[in-house]
Amino acid sequence: MQSVYQHLISLLFVFGSLQVNQLTEGCSCALSHPQDAFCNSDLVIRAKVVGKKLLRDGPFGTMRYTVKQMKMYKGFEKVQHVQHIYTDASESLCGVKFDINKYQYLITGRVYDGKVYTGLCNFNERWERLSLAQKKGINHRYQLGCNCRIKPCHYLPCFVTSKNECLWTDMLSHFGYPGYQSRHYACIQQKEGYCSWYRGMATREKTTINATDP
Repeated sequence: MQSVYQHLISLLFVFGSLQVNQLTEGCSCALSHPQDAFCNSDLVIRAKVVGKKLLRDGPFGTMRYTVKQMKMYKGFEKVQHVQHIYTDASESLCGVKFDINKYQYLITGRVYDGKVYTGLCNFNERWERLSLAQKKGINHRYQLGCNCRIKPCHYLPCFVTSKNECLWTDMLSHFGYPGYQSRHYACIQQKEGYCSWYRGMATREKTTINATDP
């Protein structure tokens, strides 16, 4: 009986060690459509990162980035103007790295005690790398779909189960993530109450709204 007990303790120790290694060796994030990233964030801004400072708090520290805010898209009720962005100094703890005095970034994050925190699991991207549809989504379209649910489809078959869902199939494409729906579509709630994918066309005269497209 004692040998069985010791064996169980050993197994628990090995499992615990594996769990710790998984946490320390890398950051793991679920895939997220940019609209979900927008809707689930406390704050969304466009800013240029102009400085950084390592704060010695905790075992790995916190990186404080100083930013020059260009525009705020979300979060007016929480922060009037953003001067600093905080993230874990270690990438293994999902800390994000920004280049200094090079690019304008779209930055999304959470607000705690008046401070803005972000990480690798948030949607942070150089502004010039965003598609025109993503920029329009950030400006106004994504907000129109925050009551909708974007349902990921990783394996076929998959279906919508309620009228407020849009089926997200980028993961099935051989092009990988981010895919066409992520870069060119928003899931918008229509007047009838259902949600469908919306794609703005290049010409002003025509837009396409189709519940099965793409």
